[in-house]
Amino acid sequence: MIEAAHEIVELARSKDRLTALDYFEHVFSDFQEFHGDRLYADDEAVVGGVASLDGKPVTVIGIQKGRNLPENLRRNFGAPHPEGYRKALRLMKQAEKFQRPVITLINTAGAYCGVGAEERGEGEAIARNLLEMSDLKVPILAIIIGEGGSGGALALALGDEVWMMEHSIYAILSPEGFASILWKDGSRAKEAAGLMKITAQELHKLGVIEKVIPETIDGELLSKETVIAEMRSAITKKIAALAQKNIDQLLAERYQRFRKF
Repeated sequence: MIEAAHEIVELARSKDRLTALDYFEHVFSDFQEFHGDRLYADDEAVVGGVASLDGKPVTVIGIQKGRNLPENLRRNFGAPHPEGYRKALRLMKQAEKFQRPVITLINTAGAYCGVGAEERGEGEAIARNLLEMSDLKVPILAIIIGEGGSGGALALALGDEVWMMEHSIYAILSPEGFASILWKDGSRAKEAAGLMKITAQELHKLGVIEKVIPETIDGELLSKETVIAEMRSAITKKIAALAQKNIDQLLAERYQRFRKF
């Protein structure tokens, strides 16, 4: 049985985890990917487009990591540039126009912090997403499927509900970064992970997230097919419930969700 936070950190970072594109293929149907932010470039760390869920159109957006070095180089190790966040926002505004619910799947250690990204407005792009998502007039469901790191994750996680996979983490920074700041010793990352309250179970108890999607039962790992089936069922029910709310109620409850923190 996995109990220690540092073990969950390792599982959240595993290259064998299902990626955003895996979920797009198996949880949804008829996925059609869209590219580019219409401003600068197509950031392949962010993927998204239109798909079907239970026969109804939805917009799906994810942060994509690779499973090997060539894939990770292509996807920038799941660290989006500002154009990735602007692509995500373009898709969300399109979803609003055509009244499609938005589902985001998040797996990133954080936004890319290179010079070019800063020159092109990384901070502004993240802040703009938070501003626009807070008032987006369609249901938003955000799911952490691996790492949920800092503002790079939060830029896609301002939803009506936020869920996490059982073996995922959500934090303001990595355990290594936390240890480096607090103790000036990054090698104490395992100790830091235990202090930070970053696991799905801990955050659920604190009320930061609404649901934990199980990946084990009685200490045994569930098959990927079982996890996918559970996710599909849960998303379908939640999106149907959110769609029943009128826009004013939806936005008021979204505001109150984040105001309570």
